[in-house]
Amino acid sequence: MFIRNTWYVACTRDELHALGDKPLGRTICNEKMAIFKGPDGKVAAVEDFCPHRGAPLSLGRVCQGHLQCGYHGLQMGVDGRTVSMPGQRVRGFPAIKAFAAIERYGFVWVWPGDQDQANPDRMPVFEFLDHPDWAYGGGLYHVQADYRLMIDNLMDLTHETYVHAGSIGQPEIDEAPCETRVEGDRVITQRFMQGIQAPPFWQMAMRAQGLDPQATVDRWQICRFSPPSHIMIDVGVALAGHGGFDAPADKKTYSVVVDFITPETESSHWYHWGMARNFKPEDTDLTERIRQGQGRIFNEDMQMLQLQQENLSRSPERKLLMLGIDAGGVQSRRVIERLLAQEHHGAGA
Repeated sequence: MFIRNTWYVACTRDELHALGDKPLGRTICNEKMAIFKGPDGKVAAVEDFCPHRGAPLSLGRVCQGHLQCGYHGLQMGVDGRTVSMPGQRVRGFPAIKAFAAIERYGFVWVWPGDQDQANPDRMPVFEFLDHPDWAYGGGLYHVQADYRLMIDNLMDLTHETYVHAGSIGQPEIDEAPCETRVEGDRVITQRFMQGIQAPPFWQMAMRAQGLDPQATVDRWQICRFSPPSHIMIDVGVALAGHGGFDAPADKKTYSVVVDFITPETESSHWYHWGMARNFKPEDTDLTERIRQGQGRIFNEDMQMLQLQQENLSRSPERKLLMLGIDAGGVQSRRVIERLLAQEHHGAGA
């Protein structure tokens, strides 16, 4: 169900830093982890299990780069080996799991699978994150639903007309055809709308860009899935007749919707969402307004997905129907299934 030999977002850099000397407990692909900063200041992740009495190490604290259990004071190193314990000889304790971890793009990434295969060179590249010409704001939702339902949701934006009617939805989304193609392990679904009125969210963005929010626009949505479960969505509007997606910068407003979907269990996931833009990156108030608006939009998705998961869990025997608009999600799932099969074949070998 989960691709394990890959990098997943575990948390944001700020989320970990805000804890001070406390570790962060998080479950990723059914692996319970305690995430903290080691003695060299680099991020580390170990199994959230004290080898003494099984207490969660995430309930302890970090002491000079070692993770101290909050039960009896045992200290654990970044390699999963016991360092010390007051008044006790514990050097012979068996090591617990240690997970490769790296800090990049403002996030902490972990590798839950075979640690011998963990390679920083296999980290995805997102040139717009940590770039001075771009601004980014986002948040985190803990969603009680299969992570693949979120992929389905983001690779078919037809639902915007109904779920997000008061912000980014409009009837023209239903009326515009969408096209889906597969390029290796990537899936791209795109939709272009011409000569329409911008919905409320994009009217706000046009106003911030100095464009007339009532002007007729061309709108685009380009959803890009890449394994294990990242989706980047190019979205925006341009004054009608100026080239749409390819319009000059002063004739459009556009962003990249950033979606990092990290499986927790078979029926829950961590959803790091955000929006990156390359206009007015210095305007922190605009970043916060966009972040709040986007947060409300994604909260509507979360409610729908969690209730959808409840229905599916009650009726696992029911076969779901597929339509043309589902192509992006279907193809993304096929990529996941193919990579899972390759991973399992490699493990068997």
